[in-house]
Amino acid sequence: MYIYHLIIFLHNLDMHGKQITIRIKRVYGAPEEADGHRILVDRLWARGVSKEKAKINLWVKEIAPSTELRHWYGHNPAKWTGFKTRYFAELEANPGKVEDILAEVEAGVVTFLYSAKDERLNNAVALKEYIESKIKVAAGLVRTPAADSDVIINLKKKEEKWKS
Repeated sequence: MYIYHLIIFLHNLDMHGKQITIRIKRVYGAPEEADGHRILVDRLWARGVSKEKAKINLWVKEIAPSTELRHWYGHNPAKWTGFKTRYFAELEANPGKVEDILAEVEAGVVTFLYSAKDERLNNAVALKEYIESKIKVAAGLVRTPAADSDVIINLKKKEEKWKS
């Protein structure tokens, strides 16, 4: 199952001397102690899941893509790159909520919860990429956040090494 692979393949980043772990998981999965702080990052509550069963510590509706963007994207894989570009622009326009998420991430292990069926192309995956790119910029690993992937970040880091 792909989500299991995503959870195991964590990015451990360093932020102010702390190790950062962001997990991604469908809200329908069973809560685990390793999830740390469970944050629902969807604008709408997941269908058929009770608050007690979900064991959500925080629901940040405002960090989710706008209704207009969700409707435009419609989970169409061909629109993934455009979705991320537009979603990242929405996140840039909402620095307060991004700072709230960064504070949660800095405090310890977090799991971004989502309800979409697609485990690879959803807002939690995009949000994780965005937050990790912000952390890498803050840590001085790159000068600007990645537009499309960690591959870009890694290439920029290598280019800087070659120049020195």
